[in-house]
Amino acid sequence: MSDTNQPNQTNQQATDAETAALNERHRVRMERKKAIIDAKIAAADKQIGIIIVNTGNGKGKSSSGFGMAIRAMGHGMKVGVVQFIKGAMATGEEKFLRRFPEEVSFHAMGEGYTWETQNRERDIEKAQLAWEQAKRFLADPGIGLVLLDELNIALKYRYLDVNTVIADLLERPSMQHVVITGRGAPQELIDVADTVTEMGVVKHAFKAGIGAQAGTEW
Repeated sequence: MSDTNQPNQTNQQATDAETAALNERHRVRMERKKAIIDAKIAAADKQIGIIIVNTGNGKGKSSSGFGMAIRAMGHGMKVGVVQFIKGAMATGEEKFLRRFPEEVSFHAMGEGYTWETQNRERDIEKAQLAWEQAKRFLADPGIGLVLLDELNIALKYRYLDVNTVIADLLERPSMQHVVITGRGAPQELIDVADTVTEMGVVKHAFKAGIGAQAGTEW
């Protein structure tokens, strides 16, 4: 009488052997990768404040910036926020962060997007006032992270002089981080930044007729 289970047992043993071999190859690759990453981390031992720029046409630039602000708060840092352009409507980020007045100083200093305000002189005036507040943060060593939300827009429309902005950024305390958001970051700013991320659009609900949703857009 033949053993009808033998082929199944043989197939299972082969599958188990292949899985074991795959797992071992993965372990070896990850071991090598860890050694490379550990070496890079060991070499990157400089501790200094950095400039981060989030730009591009995709969603998430401000969201990422506010995420970093909350992360900094988690490490016990004080945070200064200046919103350029925005300010006509309180966002979820503003409502949340204003609950922590001891940790966050929040200034929404715009009056709305340019297509809403339709007043270039007024926009320039508001942007310059916002930059004066930003400069106060940039001169304060007690603030660990400064978020300049939509500053790129103010620079794109030349409401502010990019060279003056860069000079003020470079004069800040050595351990202070700065996060700058908005479309159309000028090349001069990109050149002096330490980390630059360009966010691209793959798909957006707005193009399907879905309006801005509380909690995801504002």
